[in-house]
Amino acid sequence: MEKKKILLFSDWYEPGYKAGGPIRSCVNFVQHMKEDYRIYVFTSDRDLGAEGPYPDIATDKWTEAEGSVQIFYCSPGLLSMKQIREQIILLDPDFLYLNSMFSRHFTISPLLVNRWLGGHAGIVLSPRGMLRTSAIRFKSLKKKFFLNVFRWMGFQRTVRFHAADATEQKDIQHWFGKGTKVFVMPNLPGALPPVPGPIEKQPGALSMLFVGRIHPIKNLDYLLELLRPIPSLITLTIVGSLEDKAYWEKCREIIGSLPANITVKYLGEMASHKIAAVIGEHHIFALPTKGENFGHAIFEALSLKKPVLISDQTPWRRLQQARAGWDLPLAEPAAFAQAILQAASWDQGEYDEWSGNAHDLGLGHRDNSNAMEKYRQLFS
Repeated sequence: MEKKKILLFSDWYEPGYKAGGPIRSCVNFVQHMKEDYRIYVFTSDRDLGAEGPYPDIATDKWTEAEGSVQIFYCSPGLLSMKQIREQIILLDPDFLYLNSMFSRHFTISPLLVNRWLGGHAGIVLSPRGMLRTSAIRFKSLKKKFFLNVFRWMGFQRTVRFHAADATEQKDIQHWFGKGTKVFVMPNLPGALPPVPGPIEKQPGALSMLFVGRIHPIKNLDYLLELLRPIPSLITLTIVGSLEDKAYWEKCREIIGSLPANITVKYLGEMASHKIAAVIGEHHIFALPTKGENFGHAIFEALSLKKPVLISDQTPWRRLQQARAGWDLPLAEPAAFAQAILQAASWDQGEYDEWSGNAHDLGLGHRDNSNAMEKYRQLFS
């Protein structure tokens, strides 16, 4: 039987990395599903915020990648509804897989073109966390206008939505109704690098790692303020693309006012495949995010034996019970501060215990999610 064809639309794809989790979600999907489907990826020819294209890639044509995968890196001059219409007609895919809620070229145009062509292809849409209240808050007028038009045109009656967890399912049904067809399944994890060796842990000292875009939704300023009253020796390393410069200036002001026992280092943006080595150099991973629909960096940290300190706005829950970390309400900064104090007080034995639990939790999620079969049902 001939493999079904999936035409995946994404604003960014590898070798891009600045957009963070959505890129990793798409790459992981392709890697896991390429044996079962013929996959075509239509994406832009440059990373988030970049002025020029990726080096050493062919643009504006289909190029073969590993397995039954082809990629079209589209240049800005060619990126149009006309071009998208031509590619959909050329490929005649069984499914269009849309990986944004609000993208002009990679969501809106494919939806409209497919309807104009008679709706032959099935539509799978993954909002990638963009329907969370915390995400809608940014540029809310434009987003709410689009959602109203989406409903008015009745797209919710034909689209299959992919929700990463029950919270995202509720977000989708909030905007599009209880009868909306929603498939709930976790994002597929990537291949994991080797687990790093043990790291020394002395009571009273703690190294923390923050990985995320420098943007208010990732809540770096909240984390920085938490550190102010902590008496322990704390080192915080920040890795992430500088998406919001005004917000970064606010964070820099906080950093400059922290006491001498708190050291903060910003390493800048970093390609995904390099982050594992940095994770291995720190005691815990911290991300008090206002909303994640999966959290690839969280999963990677757990799998690499790092306890995580995160908000309760992600699918990663009940961490305290597993003694693998903390998932806490953002309205309770004192609870976050207490978690940092607890981690700082660990001796080697306590740290090793929590690290082992984190590793078990990460691997357990990967092995028990049954995600592959769920994705086959979604694209059937």
